[in-house]
Amino acid sequence: MNAYNLIIVLACVIIASHIFNYISKRTNIPSVILLILLGIGGKYAMDYYNFNQDGLIFGTLEVLGIVGLIMIVLEAAIDLKLSREKWPIIWKSFTVALISLIVCAFGISLIINQVFKEDPIISLVYAVPLSIMSSAIVIPSVSRLAKDKKEFMIYESTFSDILGIMFFYFLVENVGVESANQVIYSVVGNIIITIVISVVVSYALVLLFQRLEGDVKLFMLIAVLILLYAIGKQLHLSSLVIILVFGLLLNNNNLFFIGKLKEFINEKTINSILKDLHLVTRESAFVVRTFFFVVFGTTIDLRALLDLEIFAVGLGIVVFFFIVRFVFLKLFFLKKSIFPEFFITPRGLITVLLFFSIPEELTSLTFNSDIILITIIVTSLVMTWGLIKFGKEGLEEGAPAPLEDTGLSYFLQRMSSNTSGTKDVVLAEQVEEAVEEIEKENAEEDSESKEEKDKE
Repeated sequence: MNAYNLIIVLACVIIASHIFNYISKRTNIPSVILLILLGIGGKYAMDYYNFNQDGLIFGTLEVLGIVGLIMIVLEAAIDLKLSREKWPIIWKSFTVALISLIVCAFGISLIINQVFKEDPIISLVYAVPLSIMSSAIVIPSVSRLAKDKKEFMIYESTFSDILGIMFFYFLVENVGVESANQVIYSVVGNIIITIVISVVVSYALVLLFQRLEGDVKLFMLIAVLILLYAIGKQLHLSSLVIILVFGLLLNNNNLFFIGKLKEFINEKTINSILKDLHLVTRESAFVVRTFFFVVFGTTIDLRALLDLEIFAVGLGIVVFFFIVRFVFLKLFFLKKSIFPEFFITPRGLITVLLFFSIPEELTSLTFNSDIILITIIVTSLVMTWGLIKFGKEGLEEGAPAPLEDTGLSYFLQRMSSNTSGTKDVVLAEQVEEAVEEIEKENAEEDSESKEEKDKE
């Protein structure tokens, strides 16, 4: 493929992704599903023209997955405000994400162990990626939900990503450790070191970048964050925490820069950086997410869906997801509706990324990777159906449905949203007021004309 043909393909993919976003807003079908289908179509086109894509695809997929993950978490972090009022949402979402991850991981590992007769540790390594909710799919899919439900889903999916990655690399790095004390020291040490480094680095970056002069500095900031993430991974730290802490600190600087620290920041400059960073991260995350799922689509073999045994195992794993989710959502939201949140538990970017990161010595010879494809497709389709069916229940209790952008003025939209009975009452009152006003004006005019005649 020559350079011009490649440019045409890349441009068409981005244009198609924008169209898919429009379709998604109108139909609640996640744009991710449409991107994967586009990738599948691309695979058949490449097969038709005998284009060998294997070497290019898997290397590209891993790089896009890492960069996409960083941009998605950063985009979510700079959108989240920390306050006492939001503390219930934060701790509930963290607890649900943590417990669901652990229960799903051990439950799915048992299924893999029993079906494929695999070693328990290897089964658990394969089960963890399948247990992680994909923030790459959740975050763009919940934009139309009520504020509290949307924030809960953003927090939960972000925590699921971070905790899942920590759990995965904890397993991989401690497989050969025999002493329980060594494992405990490794986990606690990793968490403490990561948090300390994250806080120090975040403060340093905020102080540094608000003092940089020049217009071109946002991509330098993103490059530094990607560099820190990669270095952290090389040091076996939970690097995603660095991205999350930086975003939260930047967006909630009034909570972190207090006392004498407040003198070191310029709020006007920080707000300007935040505004520009919102735009850059949103656009960058969109582009990376687009190409990741299209490229992932090219790796899919639809013939896997015809294997009834593998399909049954994948479907069983998905059913287990939703059983666990129903139980824990009901425990934490006993008196509230858990719809459509119950249906929002898709697997995606992190699942694929971690699957490709499994070390060779822990690779299973019996596990069928088509199960990953089945879980991604089925959970995304269930989420789509849930958003379409129960999307209106995601609105705040007692609040009217959001007015559609029909081109009418806000006043006319509000008037058109009233019931016919209310309209009649309002119109009758307005008519009465108008008649009274006219009669009053006529009486005043008659009185004035009578006075003028008397004078004459």
